[in-house]
Amino acid sequence: MIKIPSADLPKALDIPQMYFKPPTAYVPSYKPMVIPPSDLEGPPGTKANTTEQPETPNLKIPVLDIQVPIPETAVVITAVTTAVVAVATTSITQSLFEPIKKKVQKQLQARVNKWKENRKKKKDSSES
Repeated sequence: MIKIPSADLPKALDIPQMYFKPPTAYVPSYKPMVIPPSDLEGPPGTKANTTEQPETPNLKIPVLDIQVPIPETAVVITAVTTAVVAVATTSITQSLFEPIKKKVQKQLQARVNKWKENRKKKKDSSES
């Protein structure tokens, strides 16, 4: 028998494996909006859907012979409520801020008058 020599090799190093996760990106998407062409017509042999619009109530002004459309109740209520709130807010804030405004004006006028007097004194003392 032939004896083949064997070498005692050290064990391999244990190198930890690095796992790489590739980056991901958010790609925006949208639902396409289909806009029909302006000259679009229905196929031949079909009827157009005609629904009648209810007639808006009108107010006839007899002297001028003009018909004015009457707005819906919800529109009138909204307009009236907005106007009342605006007038009330303006009235209340004006009555609250009027005394403050008068006091501030008095203080500012007193400071302006004092500044004018000091300026006049400096001018008179420099001329003498």
